[in-house]
Amino acid sequence: MQRYTSLLLLAALLVGCTGNTSQEAPDHEYSTDVLAPFSWDNALVYFLLTDRFYNADSTNDQSVGRRANGAPLRDYHGGDIRGIIKKLDEGYFQKLGINVIWTTPPYENIHGFTDEGTGRSYGFHGYWPRDWTRIDPNLGTMADYREMVQKAHAQGIRVLLDVIVNHTGPVTVVDTQWPADWVRTEPQCTYQDFESTVSCTLVKNLPDIRTDASNPVELPEFLVMKWKSEGRYDQEVKELDEFFETTGYPRLPKYYIIKWLVDYVRELGIDGFRVDTAKHTEPGVWGDLYREAAEALVAWRLDHPESVASKWEDDFYMVGEVYNYAIDHGLFFPYSDQDSVNFYAEGFHAMINFAMKSDAQGSYEEVFADYSQMLHNGELAGFSTMNYLASHDDGGPYDKFREQPYRAANMLLLTPGAAQIYYGDEISRVLDASDLGAQGDAHLRTPMDWKGLEENDTVAGHMVQDVLAYYQKLGTFRNAHPAVGAGVHQQIQAEPYVFSRLLMDGETVTDGVVVAMADSLGTVPVGGVFADGTEVMDYYTGARVKVAEGHVTLPEYGPIVLLGERRKKY
Repeated sequence: MQRYTSLLLLAALLVGCTGNTSQEAPDHEYSTDVLAPFSWDNALVYFLLTDRFYNADSTNDQSVGRRANGAPLRDYHGGDIRGIIKKLDEGYFQKLGINVIWTTPPYENIHGFTDEGTGRSYGFHGYWPRDWTRIDPNLGTMADYREMVQKAHAQGIRVLLDVIVNHTGPVTVVDTQWPADWVRTEPQCTYQDFESTVSCTLVKNLPDIRTDASNPVELPEFLVMKWKSEGRYDQEVKELDEFFETTGYPRLPKYYIIKWLVDYVRELGIDGFRVDTAKHTEPGVWGDLYREAAEALVAWRLDHPESVASKWEDDFYMVGEVYNYAIDHGLFFPYSDQDSVNFYAEGFHAMINFAMKSDAQGSYEEVFADYSQMLHNGELAGFSTMNYLASHDDGGPYDKFREQPYRAANMLLLTPGAAQIYYGDEISRVLDASDLGAQGDAHLRTPMDWKGLEENDTVAGHMVQDVLAYYQKLGTFRNAHPAVGAGVHQQIQAEPYVFSRLLMDGETVTDGVVVAMADSLGTVPVGGVFADGTEVMDYYTGARVKVAEGHVTLPEYGPIVLLGERRKKY
């Protein structure tokens, strides 16, 4: 697998910003003639729950009979795909340095509600699929989703589709169960070994897709009736017939779903998959999914020469949610002392790193050096991880009350590997909603506080516009320089703390940066990274200076120094 390619990507470069973080988040200038290479190993991913991000179309807030009668934070709140489009149009993601957007699953979820022990819950989060072939009406239409992907691509932003093969949505009063040859409803998983993690249901009333099935199945009757009522039955069946005839796959449940998921790549040019509940399915399923998706992306690029994304040369990307995978597991995730699986051998480029939120309690150098060692000199060399500090279902996030937003930003955006911002990290969205009566994972899923950002609210003593401005500067720096996440780490000095990252192609340095975590240095040592006479830019203050005698002297200092060469045209 090719892990780094010198691709041309529009990079948002900060110009002329002051070092005063007490100002409002600046409206950065972005130059269309400044280019930077893209690397998935340096990806800056923005993960959002579509329903909780931005409501741009109130007409679809209670579609398909849904009502606003759920338990606290467990019904639909109105966020939609048009809300994401609005923020793309405003340049919100570009200003943050984002080069990948990952949304919760967009396809149609169950219509009704269920009670998991925390009150009436709807599928607002997207992880209770009912029909993989249709965009959920509460979120918008396929035309909306296509527009979102096109606008993201036009800004140099790739799109990850969150895919589910492991389960359907719960059975409700209005949502029938899938046929017995499609799903199992028992036993419930006990998570003691591979068998008791895979051949079972995750929780009660979450039917498990029979990905182990060997006998062909027919379409569920409810889906046939649904498609006929929507006037698309003949077309869907025609496409299925063509898929099975072309691929030679038997008509097993897993291959139906693979076909439906790969259609998003084939039709829209989706750039990668984030795979949900990956450890709960036979690993060979993911290899099949990856091969079909990779071929579909190649075909889409050939068929759409007018798209900027057709020029991108990176391969289709897959990152897996293997719950509790930690970077120090390396290639093999252990189900037990006897059972382990190498998911990287099944088409995955990266695993989500569940250890980052606890590792972040350590010192910068401990984390940066350890991660660099594992990614460049350990068994993960050639692969990567996706680091996060907060997510939609991790009840133990780092800094849930947002008391250390700047340290969190430094740790998340400067640690080697890909980085995942969870919506609201950048504006200190508090991950506790006890005041609203929330229970369990509802604490993690509050609406994005756009009003609080506009009014510059204070959270734990920090003004949210200041926090956003800080994330924007680090994100812009990271987007412009793939060495930040993909390069080899080296400490330059311990006090004040200064380090470098070098990205190599064989013996050739393709990118280098120096970071100093101090607000008053006098000079910054950069020897071994930038030659004397080289002009470098501090992405925090916007100052441009030349290297002299292995050092840089800046006219002013912010709380952090972010040094790299300003990108030039290729």
